[in-house]
Amino acid sequence: MPRNPLRRTRDTHHLVAGLALFLTLMLGLALLVSACGSGGATTTSAAQSTTMAAPTTNAPSTTVGSDTTASSAAGGKTSLVLASTTSTQDSGLFDVLIPAFSKAYPQYDVKVVAVGSGEALKLGQTGDADVLLVHSPSAEEDFMKAGYGVDRKAVMYNDFVIVGPTADPAGIKGVSVAVDAFKKIADSKSLFYSRGDASGTNAKELAIWKSAAITPAGNWYQTTGQGMGETLTIADQKDGYTLTDRATWLAKKDSLKGLTLLVEGDKALFNQYHVITCKGAKDVQGANDFMNWIVSADVQQNVIGKYGVDKYGQQLFIPNAATAQ
Repeated sequence: MPRNPLRRTRDTHHLVAGLALFLTLMLGLALLVSACGSGGATTTSAAQSTTMAAPTTNAPSTTVGSDTTASSAAGGKTSLVLASTTSTQDSGLFDVLIPAFSKAYPQYDVKVVAVGSGEALKLGQTGDADVLLVHSPSAEEDFMKAGYGVDRKAVMYNDFVIVGPTADPAGIKGVSVAVDAFKKIADSKSLFYSRGDASGTNAKELAIWKSAAITPAGNWYQTTGQGMGETLTIADQKDGYTLTDRATWLAKKDSLKGLTLLVEGDKALFNQYHVITCKGAKDVQGANDFMNWIVSADVQQNVIGKYGVDKYGQQLFIPNAATAQ
């Protein structure tokens, strides 16, 4: 029996409507999935962006901030390295000299390296010191000739003296010539303590032995490898002789109960100090400022010239920047 045409038309409409509904649902589902996927990717991207930003922005900023804080804590001062002899340290001169310089030039943070003159010159050679205050003329001249120094000026002088046990087993008390005193010490094989550190004092001592035509050796000749203050202490403890600059002797003698000054006044015992600016200086301006300051008339007269007079009754260093080279 043939189907009713009207019924077929209704069935077709129902089928089309169903397909339309299905397609609508599928399209909606696709859009929902797409939206979720897009949101996830955006979140991941944001997370990655935040992770990358953290080390780039925060870490270096913290480091720079720390450096800035350290600089501020130090008052923004420039480090100036002064390498010098132990005698200027042991004599107490730097306790007056450095505060006076810091008052005149507060922009510098002065770091003193107190070693023998030979070691101080090496620090200048390697660029580990900006300016030197030393007392080894021959070595200083070699330093300048080799091109390690820029300028060299005389600052002050004092003298060396020979000290030894009060009993004076070598019998040198009152001897006026240093070479003769050294000969008597060697002949008697009395204990002698050398710094042995290539310092200005050690260089002077070796020059005296050379003038005496003596090569010191044997149990009587001991090397301390120490600064002037320490060497005096050892000579005191061991009842030995030694060569010392007068300034350190005066500053230390009250604690050296077994030693006495025995020989002085020989021209060969003259002890000159120079200031040298170094070619490898990291703070060239600071080195120049220190040099010009220490040789100025005011510092020469009122700082160096007066040092020691009240306490010891005499100058420990005699300024001579205006008269010596």
